[in-house]
Amino acid sequence: MLKSIYIVLGSIALALGLVGIVVPGLPTTPFLLLSAYLYMKGSPRLHQWLLNNKYLGGRIRRYETNKGLYRHEKIYSIVLMWIMVSISAWVLISNINLRIVVLAAACIGTIVVWFWVPNAKK
Repeated sequence: MLKSIYIVLGSIALALGLVGIVVPGLPTTPFLLLSAYLYMKGSPRLHQWLLNNKYLGGRIRRYETNKGLYRHEKIYSIVLMWIMVSISAWVLISNINLRIVVLAAACIGTIVVWFWVPNAKK
């Protein structure tokens, strides 16, 4: 039963990560990493499928091998996220309440990437 829950949650995280590829402000990497973790707990076969995926696997393998992200990768991710969020908040979104939500989500994303995602071992 628990393995099934891990698989379902991993699939939801994977879907959110895939949506994050095309939706500005929605992060991709944290959802892919969460998906890999949940698949590892629930299904070694799905975990291997994700690691061997041509488009998504490299980022996850590098994270698992290095046990985190290098500082420059974190900075790059945060800067890219803020560029996309800024475009969304100031160009595409006219509703002030939605702007606040998007900016708050970006602040949370920044904190998560900088403080929660471990630094890679050299």
